[in-house]
Amino acid sequence: MRRLIIFLFSMCFAQVVSAQEGQDLNQTMKNMGHAYKQAMEAQQPDEVNKHLNTMLLLLQQSKQHHFKADVKSQSLQGLRKVSDIIREAQSLVAQAQIQQAKQLLKQVDELRKEYHELHEPPGFWELLFGK
Repeated sequence: MRRLIIFLFSMCFAQVVSAQEGQDLNQTMKNMGHAYKQAMEAQQPDEVNKHLNTMLLLLQQSKQHHFKADVKSQSLQGLRKVSDIIREAQSLVAQAQIQQAKQLLKQVDELRKEYHELHEPPGFWELLFGK
């Protein structure tokens, strides 16, 4: 019984530590989502580009976070894909093709859905019994 209590306590502690590390990344991603929405709502090329630059800056910050080893390479791959899309969108904005850039940016939202699944916290039963 004592070992079970120690095990459960250590699992809860690991969950708290993991959650604290993920909060920084979570906040960065929330900020990126906000910049994405602002870029999609912007009408002027300079305004769109400003929000795209913010997104690129936040992507660079995201790359500095400590990802879990089992999803690190996939996470960085996703960040690279998003970065490539944003740079291509910037190129379209520079050519005054704002609507085409916004259409391209919709791929960022699809990538967000795909890659966020990698970082969902494990449920109680997964913590207790593994995958």
